[in-house]
Amino acid sequence: MTVTYTARVANARFCGFSKLLLAWKGSIYKVLYKEFLAFFAMYTAISISYRFFLADDQKRYFEKLSIYCNNYASLIPMSFVLGFYVTLIVNRWWNQYTSIPLPDRIMCTLSGGLQGGDEQGRLLRRTLMRYASLSALLILRSVSMAVFKRFPTMDHVVEAGFMTREERKKFESLHSPYNKYWIPCVWFTNLAAVARCEGRIKDDNTYKLLLEELNDFRGKCSMLFHYDMISIPLVYTQVVTLAVYSFFLVCLIGRQFLDPSQGYPGHDLDLYVPIFTLLQFFFYAGWLKVAEQLINPFGEDDDDFETNWLIDRNFQVSMMAVDEMYGDLPKMERDRYWNDSNPRPPYTAATLFVLRKPSFQGSTFDMAIPKEDMHFQPLKEIAENLEESVTRNHNLALFNRLLGSAPSPTGFMGGALRRTSAQLQRLTRSVSPQPSFADVEDEEEKSMGRSTGTAGSMPSGLELDTTQSTICSCGGLISTFPPLSGVEFHTQGERDGRDEEKDEKMMEMPKIPPPTAQTSAGRRSPLALGRVKSHFCASNSTNRSVPDFFSFQPISDPVKVMTPKPQPTNSKAEAVSLLTPIA
Repeated sequence: MTVTYTARVANARFCGFSKLLLAWKGSIYKVLYKEFLAFFAMYTAISISYRFFLADDQKRYFEKLSIYCNNYASLIPMSFVLGFYVTLIVNRWWNQYTSIPLPDRIMCTLSGGLQGGDEQGRLLRRTLMRYASLSALLILRSVSMAVFKRFPTMDHVVEAGFMTREERKKFESLHSPYNKYWIPCVWFTNLAAVARCEGRIKDDNTYKLLLEELNDFRGKCSMLFHYDMISIPLVYTQVVTLAVYSFFLVCLIGRQFLDPSQGYPGHDLDLYVPIFTLLQFFFYAGWLKVAEQLINPFGEDDDDFETNWLIDRNFQVSMMAVDEMYGDLPKMERDRYWNDSNPRPPYTAATLFVLRKPSFQGSTFDMAIPKEDMHFQPLKEIAENLEESVTRNHNLALFNRLLGSAPSPTGFMGGALRRTSAQLQRLTRSVSPQPSFADVEDEEEKSMGRSTGTAGSMPSGLELDTTQSTICSCGGLISTFPPLSGVEFHTQGERDGRDEEKDEKMMEMPKIPPPTAQTSAGRRSPLALGRVKSHFCASNSTNRSVPDFFSFQPISDPVKVMTPKPQPTNSKAEAVSLLTPIA
C-alpha cells in the first residue's frame, strides 16, 4: 500500500516534519537499517583490529594507508553521478504512473454515445467496457508482480469474469510469440463497428470519438509494456552502485581515528565513533535505496503502485457508468440561488475569516500618488513640439530619399530629353493613324532605354510635367519646358515649308525634333526618321563623353531662371519647339 502523508503536512508549521521522522512504514530506516548496521559493524571491526591486534610497525603502515585513502576518496564523483541518476529515476517513475490506462473517458463516451435502453444496448455497452478492462488487466498482469500473483493463469482471468470461455478459445487460437494484450482492443473496434451499422451509434463523429478514446487507452497500455521492456541502461545503474559502494569501502579505512600521539594533521581527537561518516552513509546510501525502490514501481514495496486496487476501482466504476447510470438523470429543479443576482455560498465558523479579507483588485490598486502629480498638464505645447518634430523628420526623410534615388547629372539630362520625346510621341500617336509608325517609335524608345540603362531614370519627385529650368556649368541656360497640356501641334502642311530651317537649328543645338514630320502622303519621311535617330545617338554620346557640360549648378539669381515661352495661338508660320532659350 502506498504510504500517504499529505494530510499531515498540509500546513507548514514549526517542526511540521518531526512527526514524519518517527514513521516506520515506507521510511528510510526500514529500507536502510540492514546496510547501516553492516557498515557500522565493519568499521568497528577495523578500528578494534587497529587498536589492539596490530604491532607498532603495522600500525604505522595502516596509518599511512588511512591518510592516503582519506585524501583520494574525494576523487570519486559520487554526488554528481548519484544525483543525476535519482532525478532520472523519479521522472521515469511518475511517467509510468501517468501511463496506467484509466477507463473514465471511454465509459463517458459509451454512456452518452451508444444509445439503447433495451437489453441489446445494455449488452453492447457492458461488453465494450469489459473488453477495455480486460486489455488493461492483461498488460498489468504482464508488468506487475502483485497482479500476476492475483491472476497467475488465464483460468483465473476467466473465473474473475473479465473473459468468457468462448473468448478465451478465440484468444488462445491466435498464435503469436508476442504479448497479446491488444486483442481485446480489436474486439472493441469490431463490436463498435457493428453498433454503428445497427444505428446504436447515431453519427460518425461519435463513432470517431469512441475509437480515438480507445486508441489513447491502448497507447497507454503499450507504454507500460515498453517501460517494462526498456529499462534504465544497466551500465548506468552499475556505475552508480559501484561509485557509492566503493566510496564507503574506502571510508572504512580512510575515516578511522588514528593515534593522536603521532601528530598527523587532522587527527588530534579520538572519538571512536565516526558520527559524520555514519551520517554521510545514511544520506548517500539512502539516496541509492530511493532509486532502487522507484526504478520498478510495479513491485511489492511500500511505495509501489497499488495496481490491484486500480483494477478493482476501474472495473466497478466503468460497469456502473455504462449500465446502471445509463439514462439515469436526477430531476431538474431550480437551484437555491435562482432569484439571487449575486450568489454567495455560506461559510462555516472555521472559515469565516475568509470574509474579512478584501478581494484582490490588482497590484497597483493600493498605490499612492502625490496630489501635485495627479493634475493633467496642458497638451498644446506638447502637440506643437510633436508637430514640428514630425514635420522636420518628414522633410529630412524626403530629402534623404531624393539624395538616395537621384541619378548622375548626365543621366538626368538624358532621361529628361528622352521622357519629353516619349511624351510627345505618345501625344502624336493618337493623331497618327498608321500603326506601323507607332511600332517604329516604340522600338526606338525601347532601344534607347536599353542603351542608356538606369542612369537616365528620373525620380518620381522630379517629373517634367511642369515648368522646370536648369543652368549648365558654362553659365548658359539649358531649357525651359512648358506644360505638355499647353503645347500646340501644327498640321503637316505648315511644317513642310520649314523643314530646312529646322534642320539648321538642329545642327546648332540638340533639340528634340518635331513629333510628327510626315510627308504629303501622310507617312513619315525617311529623312525625318533618320534625323530623329541621329539626334538621340548624338545626345547619348554627349551625355557619356562630356559629363561636365551637363553638371548642375545652384541657381543663385532667380532672374536668370527661364520662363516658358508663350505659344502663339493663331500662328501657323512657326513650328513647336520645346527647348527654345530666352534671348
